Amino acid sequence: MALKYLIFFSILFAAIAFPMAEAQLGIIGNLLGLLRIQGILYCTPNGNIGVNGTATPVFPNALVQLQCGDGNVVSSATTNASGLFSMLLDPLSFLLSTLLSNCKLVVGTPLATCNASLPSIGTLESTLQFIGNTLLGILNIGNIIPTGFRLIPV
Repeated sequence: MALKYLIFFSILFAAIAFPMAEAQLGIIGNLLGLLRIQGILYCTPNGNIGVNGTATPVFPNALVQLQCGDGNVVSSATTNASGLFSMLLDPLSFLLSTLLSNCKLVVGTPLATCNASLPSIGTLESTLQFIGNTLLGILNIGNIIPTGFRLIPV
């Protein structure tokens, strides 16, 4: 009989305690997050996917920088063999609104590196766009992508 009560009160305690713990994470839960900037860089004059889509070559080993304000580099990543880059930022250090209005992605690696017929001077630049959140357990990830790269001649 005592075992029955022990099991009953254990289940009752768990049913009450766990929702309270989750509710108490309210403010902290919002702080447990990341901002992720990611995209694919293509080996084209504007760094975007071409008209023919799947036949567009990617731009591997390109340095992609996140620059804010007057060109201050706050993060960087190198594209992989598939042209993919990803940067993770602490939302306590960066406000989403500031990232979207005051920062841009800059590719300093010359386009001629991936295709000799493309310009060897100039940089690819893109503004940023927020596309939503992904919840991973109690971790909230804000997803940001480039709006579209364009060649800026030097």
